[in-house]
Amino acid sequence: MADTEEPRRALSLDRWRGADGGVWLLFAGVVALLVLAPVISLGLIASRGSGDLWPHLIENVIPVAFRVTFILLLGVGVLVTAIGAGTAWLVTAYDFPGRRILDWALLLPLAVPTYIVAYAYLDILHPIGPVQTTLRAILGLTSPRDLWFPEIRSMAGCIILFSLVLYPYVYLSTRALFLMQAAGLVEAAETLGARRRPVFFRIALPLARPAIVVGTSLALMEALNDVGASEFLGIRTLTVSIYSTWINRSSLPGAAQIALLMLFIIVTLIVVERWARRKQRFTGSAQRSQPLVPRQLTGVRGWATFLLGALPVLLGFVVPASYLVNEAWKRIRFNGIAPSILTETGNTILISSIATVFTVCLGLAVAYAARLNRHGIGSVLVRTASLGYALPGTVLAISILTPLANLDNLISGFSQELFGVSTGLLISGSGAALVYAYTTRFLAISVGGIEAGFEKIPRSLDHSARSLGHTPGPVLRAIHLPLLRPTIGAAALLVFVDCMKELPATLLLRPLNFETLATHLYAEASRGTYEDGAVAALAIVLFGLFPVILLARFARPAALTGGRAAIVADGHL
Repeated sequence: MADTEEPRRALSLDRWRGADGGVWLLFAGVVALLVLAPVISLGLIASRGSGDLWPHLIENVIPVAFRVTFILLLGVGVLVTAIGAGTAWLVTAYDFPGRRILDWALLLPLAVPTYIVAYAYLDILHPIGPVQTTLRAILGLTSPRDLWFPEIRSMAGCIILFSLVLYPYVYLSTRALFLMQAAGLVEAAETLGARRRPVFFRIALPLARPAIVVGTSLALMEALNDVGASEFLGIRTLTVSIYSTWINRSSLPGAAQIALLMLFIIVTLIVVERWARRKQRFTGSAQRSQPLVPRQLTGVRGWATFLLGALPVLLGFVVPASYLVNEAWKRIRFNGIAPSILTETGNTILISSIATVFTVCLGLAVAYAARLNRHGIGSVLVRTASLGYALPGTVLAISILTPLANLDNLISGFSQELFGVSTGLLISGSGAALVYAYTTRFLAISVGGIEAGFEKIPRSLDHSARSLGHTPGPVLRAIHLPLLRPTIGAAALLVFVDCMKELPATLLLRPLNFETLATHLYAEASRGTYEDGAVAALAIVLFGLFPVILLARFARPAALTGGRAAIVADGHL
């Protein structure tokens, strides 16, 4: 009897590890639970009630914040769509002087966080800043009051600045789709007498709707996540209201209630959008199609097209980056580089690198579990694991701080009872909470990018390896990892840049006496000493610039888009 039970156990174990990939599914389930835990915690915190504060929030705070947030997202959505789709069509459909440079330069604003752009333009457009000072000198005016100038601290200013930084999300996804579209549709329309401009509005733009929706959704999520730029510009969004309710009013349940409302709105918008296009299908054969032949533009038209396409790069990257270089040089020449900046740079790189390693490894496990169980629970786990991208950093901070603090107290209690030693804030005080927040928020980028890479690997390779008796683990090491190296590298770079730029979660979850470049800049800007934060801002831009250029120069737009595009396009949210 024992002899027959042993083969059965071996067979059961082989099925668990092999055909069904049960171990991978179990691990992916744990990861998905870790991502889902902050949402559950948020609900528990909100259920405590905020006492007399909630009626005040309902009457005075939430309606205003909701209206401001709606107007902001509407304006940003329109502008990023126009800029992103328009520039993507320019560099795809036309050939003009500087087109190859513009093709990758349009991605440069990705290296600059929104709060740094706001910080730079606040100083540039200040009444005693270089722009207004120069205009008064030209016009012969002496007092700042004598010159009317648009106020940057306004809703319009916030919408424009956000759009100049976030349009690359739409550009990436739309450019990739334009490259894969069959040129036959455009050529057929042109043979019927249609010009290229009407072709863009009637054919290319409708076909690009899925890519535009993807890019716009990601841009709006980033706008919703922002705290620094909105606060600097005086725009009290829902996210800023969450932060102020927690910090200024010392009401964690009240902040959690606003955060839960915002999360409900985000999920509702995503579900409504997917329901609206549930019956629409956009198909095309990228293997058979030929790329669209760009139309040659020379002379004045060619240079005018280049200047039009370069305008977002100029305003979204060149102007703020030039300002930072100038201000940083003045501070370094006057005071040198402060030792604190070097420490904060090391902290930023360290915490971002650790979070990137965790995020990419967990993303690989979740994506592989989904590949092993394509139409079953694997797909559900991928969607759950990607939910974190819909959680703004402020919401994440609120939802994980209390559970981790309770866990710290539990561990310290056990240690005190068993060994007579208190461990203190073992998790919250070591930066583990910050790594957890980064991993939860940006896991979707890793999962989406790696899953997109898996889709390019024929499943026949898996079947051949299985037929030779190999289990999923060795197949992943020997076959998939070598083929996924470019995709994993691209995902790691994207996650690293996003971790380095993340402000809300870093601001609220960093350990005591642990400062990063982002928190240093926020502190200086909050005090109004913008020039003192120029060195930290420039460091953030430089560290973000190299990965963006690397991705833009050595990867196709489709590969770049894979991480973020798959978050929304394939229904991960």
